[in-house]
Amino acid sequence: MRDMTADRVVVIGAGIGGLVAAAILARRGLDVTVLEKATGPGGKMRTVTIGGQPIDAGPTVFTMRSLIQEIATEAGFVLDDALTLRSVETLARHAWGPDQRLDLFADPLRTADAIGDFSGAQEARRFLAFHAEAAHVFKTLDQSFIRAAEPSRASLVLGAGLRGLSDLARIRPFSSLWSALGGMFADPRLRQLFGRYATYCGSSPFLAPATLMLVAHVEMDGVWLVEGGMTRVAEAFEAAAKANGATFRYGADVARIEVEHGRVSGARLRDGETIAARAVVFNGDVAALAKGLLAGASARKSPHVKPSERSLSAVTFCWVAKTVGFPLARHSVFFSDAYEAEFSDIFDRARLPERPTVYVCAQDRDDAGNLDAQSESGAERLMLLVNAPPVGDVYQFGREEIARCEANATQLMNRCGLTIEPSDAVVTTPNDFAEMFPGTAGALYGPASHGANASFRRATARSSLPGLYLAGGSVHPGPGVPMAAISGRQAARSLIQDLGSIARFRPEATPGGMSTAGATTEPTA
Repeated sequence: MRDMTADRVVVIGAGIGGLVAAAILARRGLDVTVLEKATGPGGKMRTVTIGGQPIDAGPTVFTMRSLIQEIATEAGFVLDDALTLRSVETLARHAWGPDQRLDLFADPLRTADAIGDFSGAQEARRFLAFHAEAAHVFKTLDQSFIRAAEPSRASLVLGAGLRGLSDLARIRPFSSLWSALGGMFADPRLRQLFGRYATYCGSSPFLAPATLMLVAHVEMDGVWLVEGGMTRVAEAFEAAAKANGATFRYGADVARIEVEHGRVSGARLRDGETIAARAVVFNGDVAALAKGLLAGASARKSPHVKPSERSLSAVTFCWVAKTVGFPLARHSVFFSDAYEAEFSDIFDRARLPERPTVYVCAQDRDDAGNLDAQSESGAERLMLLVNAPPVGDVYQFGREEIARCEANATQLMNRCGLTIEPSDAVVTTPNDFAEMFPGTAGALYGPASHGANASFRRATARSSLPGLYLAGGSVHPGPGVPMAAISGRQAARSLIQDLGSIARFRPEATPGGMSTAGATTEPTA
C-alpha cells in the first residue's frame, strides 16, 4: 500500500514566502497543506478596517514586477490576469519643513532636475552618479547573492572571477551606507533621503553596509500600485496554490514541528491534532524556532538572533481622516531634524525616538496626489509609521508613550504644513507585532543588516534539520515582498531537489488563466 504521506508537505504560515512555496510545490504534484493561525493569507501583508474601509497596514510598495511575474509563472499563473497594476511616476514626496520639499520620480532625469532645483546643479550630477552606482551594486549582487541559494563570501569571489573582483570591491561592503553617501552628496538632506533605504531592511543607515544602496535602485527601477491593496498579491498566490491542489487551513495554530529519527515528520496543532508530512516549510521568523516556540529538535538546529541583532519595529497609526495643508502624495516622508539621534534612541537606548521620521501612505491618492473622487466626505485612508525598538518581549509600551509618539509625529507634520483632523485610529505597537509574529519581539524584518557580515549570517532555505525548509523575510535574501517571494521559491526548489526527481506536473496554465486542478479549503478541527 502506498504511504499517503510520501508526497505531503506542510507549509506553516501564509505570508508571501509560504504562499509562493505552496503554489510551486503543489504545481509539482506534492500534497501541500498550508497551516495559518490567522483568518486569511498575507502575514505582514495585512489590512486593518476602520468604518468598513480596509487599510494596508503592512507593505505599501510593489516593486520588482518582472521578478514577481517570473515567480508567478513558476507558480502556474499569469500575474497581469490576477492583479491590476498601475505604474507610478512620483515615487515619494519628502519634506524637512514648510519650504523644503522634494519629489523623487521613476524617471531619473526628472529626479535630477528636481534635485537641481532643490540643492543645486552639482547635487543633480551627483544624484545621476549615485543612480548609476546603485544600479551597479544591484547588478553585481543580483545573481551572485540575491538569487543564490546559499551565498557566502567565498562563493561571491569565486563567482566573480578575476574580472569581477573590481566590481566586488567597488560596492564597498565594508563601508557604512551613511559614510558612502557622505562621499556622494554634499547636502545632508540628500544623505538622509537616500540613507532611509536602509530602513526598508529594518536597519540603521549609520550601521548598514553601503551595499544597501541597491534598495534605492529597486525602487527607482519602478513602483506600482495594486488595485484593491497589497493583500491582493497574497490572494493571487493563494488562488494559484489552491488551483494547483493545495489545501489551506486558517485558524490553525501550530504548536510543534514533529521530529522522528532525526528528521521532520509533521506538525502538531494546539488542539493536539498531528499532521504527518515528509517535509515542512516554515514561513515564520527563524527566531521563533531558535527560541523553541515550536519545540523539538528544530530549536537546537536553528540560528539564534541576539536582541542586539534585531531589526526595526514600528508604531503604526491607521486613520480615516481629513487632511489640510501639505499636499500629500501617495507616499510621503517627513524627516526628523535629528536623524542620527533617532536611530541612537532606537538601537542604543531601546526607546521610541523623541524626534522621529514619519512615513505616510495616503491610500486614496493617485500618482498625481489627487484624492479619489469617491471620497465624497474628503476623508481619506492613511497609514502612518514611526520606527521603533524591537523590545516587545521585554517592555510594555504604555498609553502615555504611544500618545507622546503620536504627538511628536503630529508636531513634525504640522511643522511641514500638514494637519490631520482628529479621528479614531487603529494603533499597532511593537508589543502587538511581537504577539502577531512569535519570536520576533516586534522586529519586522528579521535580523538587522548591520555590518558587512550580517547578510551572510541569515538562515537560508535549507535548515540543518533534514526535512525542514525556511522561507520569509527573516531568511535569505531578506525582507520585503520580492525578497520573501524569492525565499519561498528557493525553499520549494530546495525541497524538490532533496526529494529527488519529481516529474509529475500539474497542467500548465493556459493563456489568460490558471491551471484548474481542484483544491479545498478546510476549517480547522
